[in-house]
This record gives sequence, C-alpha cells and structure tokens, in this order.
Amino acid sequence: MKKEEKAENIDMLEQEFAKASIGILTDYRGLKTQEINGLRRKLQESGGDYKVIKNTLAVKAMEKLNRSEMKTIFTGPIAIALGRGEIQDTAKVFTDYVRTSKISITARGGFMGDKILTNDDINTLATLPPKPVLIAKIIGGMKSPLYSLAGVLAAPMRNLQGVLQARIKQLEGNN
Repeated sequence: MKKEEKAENIDMLEQEFAKASIGILTDYRGLKTQEINGLRRKLQESGGDYKVIKNTLAVKAMEKLNRSEMKTIFTGPIAIALGRGEIQDTAKVFTDYVRTSKISITARGGFMGDKILTNDDINTLATLPPKPVLIAKIIGGMKSPLYSLAGVLAAPMRNLQGVLQARIKQLEGNN
C-alpha cells in the first residue's frame, strides 16, 4: 500500500471508530465468505458493519483518537463489528448470529468508547434488555418506595375513618 492509501485508510478508520458506539473484535480465519457476508448483512440491518482490518492501520487510527491504550487488543488477524446505534443491539446481533448459524467465530474483545471490553463483557451486553425496559425498571424501582411511604402515611387516617364508621353504626343501632 502506498503512503497516500494508508493515510486515507487511517482517516477512514478514525472516522469509523469515532462514530462507533461499540467495536467487537473477532478472529475471521476459517470462515467462509458466505458466513462473513451473512454476519455483515445482519449487522447492517441493525445499523452496524463488519470489516476485516489491518492492525497497524487500526492502531494508528486509535492513536489519532487519543486511545493508544487500545493497541493491546489489536493483535493477530482480526475483523471488527462496529455498531453505531444502541450498544447492546450490536452485541446481541453478533452473539445471536453466531449461535443460530453455528459458525466458529468468537469475540476476542472490543471497545466501547474508551473502555476495553472482554468477551464476557460482550456476552453480558448481549443479554441486557433494551434501553426502554431498563429505564422502566429503574423508574419502577424509584416509585415503589414512594408508594409504600404514601400507604404508611395514609394508614392512620384510614384506621381513624374505620373507627368512626364503626362508632356511627354502633350509635345508629342503639336508637
């Protein structure tokens, strides 16, 4: 590759990495072209992409983004699944495709912003529920103590009302 081509590829990778919400690094050796294309199609449907990249260019692109600590994850022949939408969507599409198609590919790690991810982190992200469900669970957890407090504070008034109603019935029965 000529210097100009390398510079263009580094700039392109820098832009891709900057836009990506998550990157999942995989070993692509031993995969058939149709398997790679199938994974690429699934990722593109969810707003992602799957590319075979050259490590040295990827490391230089990360250095330009001031993420030089990421160079440790770019070792050996790799391909990268980049996600631009919800973080868990890309991880879920990747793990679901690998499981359903039974291809022999594993995540070797990845990145999410400035954080380096392990294979376990990626599997955990894939099992997370969608963002609206997580938000609903958090809000539900915040509302529950408030409802309990309101019930406890209203109990003495309900009890007093019950006593007064019973006394009214008792007095009506004496007449």
